[in-house]
Amino acid sequence: MVNSRSEQVRYDLAVIGAGPAGLAAADAAAGLGLRVALVDAGAGLGGQYYRHPAPELGAARPDRLHHGWRTFAELRERLAAAPLVDHLAGHHVWAAERGEDWTLHATRGPEAADRAIVTARCLLLATGAYERQLPFPGWTLPGVVTAGGAQAMLKSGLVLPGRRIVVAGSGPLLLAAASSLAAAGARIPAIVEATAYLGYARGLPVLAGNPAKLAEGAEHAARLLRHGVRLRRRSAVVEAHGTDRITGVTVARLDARWKPVPGTERRIDCDALAVGHGLVPQIDLAVELGADTVTTADGTAALRVDAQQRTSVPGLWAAGEACGVGGADLALAEGVLAAHSVAGKPAPARELTVRRRRRSFAALMAAAHAPGPDWTGWVTDDTDVCRCEEVPARAVREAVTELGAADARTVKLLTRAGMGWCQGRMCGPAVACLSGGPVGRPDSRPLSCPVPLAQLAQQDGTTGLSE
Repeated sequence: MVNSRSEQVRYDLAVIGAGPAGLAAADAAAGLGLRVALVDAGAGLGGQYYRHPAPELGAARPDRLHHGWRTFAELRERLAAAPLVDHLAGHHVWAAERGEDWTLHATRGPEAADRAIVTARCLLLATGAYERQLPFPGWTLPGVVTAGGAQAMLKSGLVLPGRRIVVAGSGPLLLAAASSLAAAGARIPAIVEATAYLGYARGLPVLAGNPAKLAEGAEHAARLLRHGVRLRRRSAVVEAHGTDRITGVTVARLDARWKPVPGTERRIDCDALAVGHGLVPQIDLAVELGADTVTTADGTAALRVDAQQRTSVPGLWAAGEACGVGGADLALAEGVLAAHSVAGKPAPARELTVRRRRRSFAALMAAAHAPGPDWTGWVTDDTDVCRCEEVPARAVREAVTELGAADARTVKLLTRAGMGWCQGRMCGPAVACLSGGPVGRPDSRPLSCPVPLAQLAQQDGTTGLSE
């Protein structure tokens, strides 16, 4: 694969994202005779799920940090030998235009100094997801990281965020993260899960149709049991303590609506906290293009796609977490299905079966771990909700009660919450909940990531974007 011909080649398909869905789609599309541009912001293949150490770190067994490493290794090997696939690494796509073909605008190079343009007949979004954070007092302390962030540090850098790590939040990522951290030598005094896992009991037929998921969960549970890790269900970290760095957390029991139960608080000493409450589909580009969305069972917005992975926008497909969080197996299957749809070929039966079963499991999982409405009870007025702009919860609440704001957009205009570097990815769900409005669909933005001003100004004085 090469990455120097993007502006001279008209591709049949441009795939944005080189995680499981993107890799599977590029591999399948090339096998069907399509010329493919695999566009990704990372330096190497794999995305967040298949994140792995750089070769210079000399990791002898990177596969030990992953489920499904063999699948990734096989995909990487086939793509490396595929003459029809160009891997455009380090390309941050900030806008997409639809004309006779799709035109992608991206920054690339050290410090995103250069601009790249990619042209393709069809476009597939395999942009994955990012973690949902629910703020609490002390969540900005050094040593507090996301659950996925802790895994990323281990997978890519072979380092731990601490030696005594509390893992907290909600969702199956907690078990995977704690299992990996414990295997790497960290001590995990507790996994603090906000739900009681009872939601899964309502979907026994779905569980029976996904034995691999049950086996994966059992593997994590067995490893954690061997390391003596305790699972505290229906509980949450309601405060992190420390000055220069986190030194401990306060954990409280939650009622059915996720309101902390007075008198149940307990302190746990630690030097790191890995916390997250599930994942949010990354759909900024599609929203700007006008693609329809659906609200999933845990309140997040995902792209609406048909049986062939087509969005409501002609020529635009989506696969994987952008269509609703469901794991790597689902993303791989949807990538293959999307490639066949683009090529005008019949959908493979195996991938159709995997998608049906895994999508059912994804819906069950989302419902089981949906945040309760009263989690805001642990957010004090002094708690920073928007980290980038340092906006405390008090300002958000005053915007609602005193200035009449009824939704997150109005709160943002009044307080600047969500106007910082992350553009609301970290604080968006929390601000929406505190404002009393739905989390829903993200705001439409003409630029999906930060862009140097020099790249917006062509030599002829135009931006290069359609009016």
